[in-house]
Amino acid sequence: MKSTFTRLSIVLAVMSVLAACQGPEGPVGPTGANGAAGANGTNGANGTNFVEPTTVTLANHSSTPALITKLAGFESLEVYSLISSSDNFASPSPFKFGGSADGAGLVKISPTRYSLLVNHEDNFAVSRVTLDGSFKPISGEYMLNSNGGIWRLCSATLATPEEHGFGPFYLTCGESGAESRTHAINPFAAVSGASVSKEVQNFGRWSAENAVPLPKTAYANRTVILIGDDDSGTDGAQLAMYIPNAVGDIFNTTNRGKVYVLRRVNLDPVEKNIVVGTAVDVEFVEVANAATLTGAQINAESTVLKSIAFGRVEDIDYKKDGVGREVYFCVTGQNGNANRTKYGRVYKLVLNASDPLKGSLEVVLDGDDKSGIAKEFQNPDNIMVTQNFAYVQEDPNSYGDETHDAYIYQYDLATKGLKKVFELNHYRADANLSGQLSSSTSTKGSWEYGAMIDVSNTIGIPNTFLLSIQPHTWRSDAFKGIDGGSLRPDENQGSQMVVVKGLAK
Repeated sequence: MKSTFTRLSIVLAVMSVLAACQGPEGPVGPTGANGAAGANGTNGANGTNFVEPTTVTLANHSSTPALITKLAGFESLEVYSLISSSDNFASPSPFKFGGSADGAGLVKISPTRYSLLVNHEDNFAVSRVTLDGSFKPISGEYMLNSNGGIWRLCSATLATPEEHGFGPFYLTCGESGAESRTHAINPFAAVSGASVSKEVQNFGRWSAENAVPLPKTAYANRTVILIGDDDSGTDGAQLAMYIPNAVGDIFNTTNRGKVYVLRRVNLDPVEKNIVVGTAVDVEFVEVANAATLTGAQINAESTVLKSIAFGRVEDIDYKKDGVGREVYFCVTGQNGNANRTKYGRVYKLVLNASDPLKGSLEVVLDGDDKSGIAKEFQNPDNIMVTQNFAYVQEDPNSYGDETHDAYIYQYDLATKGLKKVFELNHYRADANLSGQLSSSTSTKGSWEYGAMIDVSNTIGIPNTFLLSIQPHTWRSDAFKGIDGGSLRPDENQGSQMVVVKGLAK
């Protein structure tokens, strides 16, 4: 994607999380902010006793209003602006929320603290925002700055022992070309290591959108990780898989797992030969020694293996049915290649119950079919799947024929119906906001969404989600250099995260 989750956010008991943290950096606890109490809630700004809030109260906390519009049929949804780049946090140290917010993960670390990790795609950085018990942002810091991030960081997945059988690790993918890698960040690590790469060699090199572990219910005593390759090169993009030799053993370089790519059993690599309504047999085939190959070598070997050459694989998620072998992923599309989708597709991959290397694949939404239900597609990118729905977010590829600002769609997994939920709001007619956002002359589809994650269980409010927004025309010198790294000193985009309450699961 120009940017480009759906990542789980899970309530983690703080002691079990700290015990499970792995990697070279030890865990750190939460910090206080804005003169409020620290984690023990003993002192307020004036030195008197201060009681930390423990009940979530959803509210607008940002100085910039939510940059989305509710569409017909979804008027009852509640939307709150949580944090934006216009907001300033002074304590315990200065912090400004970075631009191009995308992948995210949320953890509850105590009754009075939440920790929110967010990718800032074009900053090459990951921030960690602390929220108090009412779910108000109170401070922030950068877990990974541009020197450690190295690449554009798109979507992300928070892998946890409870859901995935290993971790916790925040898996965030590099997408700056075929030689990029995926980072695995300890979400409780000290920020002193922000300039140090956390890349996982065993996954291989991909221009990756996301690395998504299937839940531990999918395959007993086995870790299966799907990787979306957002590559626009001549070899096409791959849907890849990594399986370690032991549960969660992603760092082991002496006993590496294996990397695979998806192909049709009949060895037809042409994406457009898969049509809506027809499931095709597929298999994952090994790319030998992938961890030691260059990205270019992996792409070349994938072509030799007759893998399906998709038009840029984007985000991936699985149905929350208590099993996790029904997978959905977006292909955003490419212009000018007759073998690949132009306006984008959503695929359903059903994996074999006993063998993750086998399955069936079908197109469920096809933007190139202008008589179909997805005829308005402008390049789907991020996807979040619940029990009953897939929520598909657009990232228009700027072909010049866009007819609307980016939508979020609700796809009913049972009825196969498609509805539009949100459209990005550029506030073009608002003199103040359009000036701030430089949006008065912005073209249709010039903004996009980042990841959307389900936080219902974490904060204890049903049907509640966090959504990242990338208003690409929002530029300011005040946004430069905010992550503390030196690799992207002139990156000056702003961004936003909003809370959505009431969306059906």
